[in-house]
Amino acid sequence: MTDLLHNWEKKSAARQKDYKRFLGKADKKKILPLLPDLHEAAFQKIDCLQCANCCKHYSPRFKTPDIKRIARHLKMKESVFIDTYLRLDEDGDYVVRSTPCPFLGQDNYCSIYEVRPSDCERFPYTDEDVLIKRPAITQKNTTFCPIVYFVLEKLMAVIP
Repeated sequence: MTDLLHNWEKKSAARQKDYKRFLGKADKKKILPLLPDLHEAAFQKIDCLQCANCCKHYSPRFKTPDIKRIARHLKMKESVFIDTYLRLDEDGDYVVRSTPCPFLGQDNYCSIYEVRPSDCERFPYTDEDVLIKRPAITQKNTTFCPIVYFVLEKLMAVIP
C-alpha cells in the first residue's frame, strides 16, 4: 500500500475540517474531469474485498426497484423481504435492519452482488458529481472508505 494509505483512518479523522473547507468551495468544472482517472487509480490500489467497511458498518438505501429485484432474486414476496431484512430509517428510507449487511459473507463477498441495490452499485461515488454535490456524505465516507479518502486527498493535492 502507498504511503498515502498508511494509517488512512487516522489521517482522515485529522483532516475532516480540511475536507469540509475543500468540498465547500469545490469547483465542479475543475474536479469532474479529474474523477474518472482518480477513481480508476484508487481501485487499482485498493481491493474492496479486503475492506468491506461500507457493508460492515453502514446500509445503502433500498429503493422500490431494488426491493422488487432482490425479492424476486431471493424468490420472496416483497413484503416478506422487507419484514425479514429491512427497516425504515429516520429519513423514511428502507435500510438493512442491522449491520453488517445480512448479504455480506465472511469472505467479504456479497451474496446478492448481481442484483445489489443501486446505492451499492454506485458506491463510493468517486466517479460521480455526488462527490461534490453531497459534501456531507463525501466527508462521512472518508472516515470508513479508503477509496473516498484516496480520491479526495489526490484532488486536494492538485487543486489548492
